[in-house]
Amino acid sequence: MSDIQTLMDMGFPKEKAERALEVTNHKGVEQAMEWLLAHADEPLPPTGAGGDNPSTGGDAAPESSNSTTEAGEEDTPVAKSLKCDECGKLFKSQEEVEFHAAKTQHGSFSESTEEKKPLTEEEKKAQLALLEDKMKRKRQEREENEKKEAMERERLRIKSGKDMLEARRRMEEQEMKKLMDQRRREKLETQQARDRVRLQIESDRAARKAKDGGEPVAVSPTSTTATPPPAAPTSTTSPKPATEAKSYTTAKIALRMMDGSQLVQTFQAGEQLAAVRLFVQLKMEAPDTGFGLMTNFPKRVFSDEEYDMPLDKLGLVPNAVLIVTKAP
Repeated sequence: MSDIQTLMDMGFPKEKAERALEVTNHKGVEQAMEWLLAHADEPLPPTGAGGDNPSTGGDAAPESSNSTTEAGEEDTPVAKSLKCDECGKLFKSQEEVEFHAAKTQHGSFSESTEEKKPLTEEEKKAQLALLEDKMKRKRQEREENEKKEAMERERLRIKSGKDMLEARRRMEEQEMKKLMDQRRREKLETQQARDRVRLQIESDRAARKAKDGGEPVAVSPTSTTATPPPAAPTSTTSPKPATEAKSYTTAKIALRMMDGSQLVQTFQAGEQLAAVRLFVQLKMEAPDTGFGLMTNFPKRVFSDEEYDMPLDKLGLVPNAVLIVTKAP
């Protein structure tokens, strides 16, 4: 709000408000208000005044005419102010009347011979106190509005932060679900591959036994693999199969993050090293940060090709410690 509008809201005419700001060099509403109260009874200087003074220019009128005019002026009452017929308030200028009408919606005014009395010092002080109180209330209202706006902005900021955290949580859940689905598929494919290999080994072993015993090998109509008949008991003792190495189905991986924290996660032994890398990426604050994986002792930095290899082939079962390093 401009200073002129503030002064007009306080009840001063627009012309006087502009004059007060001009006289005080636009130093603020308070100085302009003090000037207005000090010169409340002084009329504004006329604008556009000019031309010859009728009292000094032209030919002198006949003395009889002057006497008649002066006598007529004495008989006719002179309007010294304008009066509101609805509230009885007196005004000195048309500007004050217009402002009062706009503010109170009063529409009936007439000329009055009463003269608007100048404000006394007590009235000026009282009016100044009222204006200062009004300015104080406006300032408090403005501060309260600014406080409410700040609280609303903070509420929106908090809500936006919560929405971002919720969106990130949903994204992490989706990524973990994709990872678990991928692990299930890989586990199923690995189990199926192991079953095929085991069946092939058993079939080859039966075929060798049948060949060593000299017996014909029965061929299944639904398979090209020969199925030997039951071997006849022999007196010779069959050699004992070699003890097979213990196989692990899981790999417990301890991960040392770049910020010093440590994570422990169990993976399937047949899962690729890329699954470990995806797990680390989901746990990092900045998922786009490049990183690599390495062992501590003996030191081994995994290459891009090794991320496609299963954990058991890389010697990371049943337990292993991996260090997360910055990308070169």
